[in-house]
Formats: sequence, structure tokens, C-alpha cells
Amino acid sequence: MTARTVPARAFAAAGAVAVLVAGLTACSSAGDDKDPEHRSFDVEGRTLTVDSDDSALEIVASDGNASGRIEVTRWFQGSVAVGEEPRVTWKMDDDRLVLRMHCSGVVADCSAKHRIEVPRGLAVKVEDEDGSVRARGFRDPLNIRTGDGSVHVTDSSGPLELRSRDGSVRAEVSSRRVRAHTADGSVRLQLGAVPDLVESRSGDGSVTVTLPRATYKVTTETGDGGVDVSVPRDDASSHVVNARTGDGKVTLRTAN
Repeated sequence: MTARTVPARAFAAAGAVAVLVAGLTACSSAGDDKDPEHRSFDVEGRTLTVDSDDSALEIVASDGNASGRIEVTRWFQGSVAVGEEPRVTWKMDDDRLVLRMHCSGVVADCSAKHRIEVPRGLAVKVEDEDGSVRARGFRDPLNIRTGDGSVHVTDSSGPLELRSRDGSVRAEVSSRRVRAHTADGSVRLQLGAVPDLVESRSGDGSVTVTLPRATYKVTTETGDGGVDVSVPRDDASSHVVNARTGDGKVTLRTAN
């Protein structure tokens, strides 16, 4: 009986799979990165712009940070099975912090997390193409825009403008002026102080706003969903709340 031979290309394919599996086994992840990189940058103006292409961002305002100086810490969160380690660039250009990451290889999951600590008295504008953004501690204006990622702001009292093209927007704050928009995702706002203006809008998702007890001038709209308003209403009120969604429920309620 003649033994059946296996084509050489089968052995080559098996070898490639073995290499790939070995690489995946050895790849690094967020939990493996015990030695994050750190940089300090000087800010000359009163507004910092953060420009990121592919990172999760945590931005913290604190009295403990030196005036005019921001501190940036970066953790690698992805994995590279076959190929070079990720290449990271970060630079300050006219008070614009530019964060970039480039990964190459046969298999790559390229992502990072940056923690940015800023001093009080500095307004911050965030432009993140792909990644979530969390922020806290702001008394000064905060403007966040993401292409693909959620936005979550806490412990802040300064004016907020929060936008996401594809992600939820959440805020638990005491800000007097809040604008929160998303094209695809829910909006959930919980305010600890009576606001002057709240504008909340979703293209596809529910909108929920929880407010302190007061009388509000309310405007609501939904293309496909219910509306539940339990806050006191008065069209002459100086406290204005607008809540709109194309597809989802609108809820305005008083905090317990």
C-alpha cells in the first residue's frame, strides 16, 4: 500500500499558523504594561487642545498640577502578534497636544490609553477620532468631540460641550450650561445644580435628563418614542431645557 504524501504547502500553512499562535500567546496587553511612558509639556495659553487618533483618554483637572504644565502618562493596550512594537509620537504644537500611534505586523490590535493631568484655570478642547474620553474635575470650559467612542464627564462645574458621532454621552455634573449631542447612542445627564441651559440630542438613542427641583422652560421632540416629563414647567422660566431624539424615549425628571 502506497503512503499518501502531504503537499509542501500544507506544511508551510501549518508552520505559519504555529508562528501566529505563538505570537498571540506572547502578545502584550493592557494588563501587561507595567511600565507606562510619561511626558510633561508646557502650555503657554489658556486653552489646551488634545488631538488624538486612536487612544482612550482620561483627562483630569486638579489644583495639585503646576500652572502652565500638563502631565501625560501612556499605557499600551493593544497586542502585536507578528511584527514591530507600536510606534508612539506625542508633541506639543502651539498648545495643541498631538497624540499618534502606529502599529504594523501580520496581526495587530493597536490601541493605547493616555491620562492627561491639567492645572485649574485651563480650558480644554478634545478631538479624539477613535477612542473613549473620560474627564473629571473641570471648573473651566470643556469641549469634547469623538468620532467613535463614548464620552463620560463627572465632578465638573464648568460649561460643557460634548459630542460623539458614534457613542453614548454621559455626565454627572453641576455645570450651568451643558450641550450634549450624539448621532448614534444614548444621552444621560444628571445635574447637581439648577442649569441655565441644557441642550441634549441623539440621532438614534434615548435622552434622559435628571434635574434639581426648579421650574424649567422645556422643549422635547422624538421621531419614534415616548416622552415623559415630570419636572415643573413654565415657558417664562430662565432655566431652559431642550431634549430631542430621532429614535428613542425622552425623559426629563427631578432628582430624588
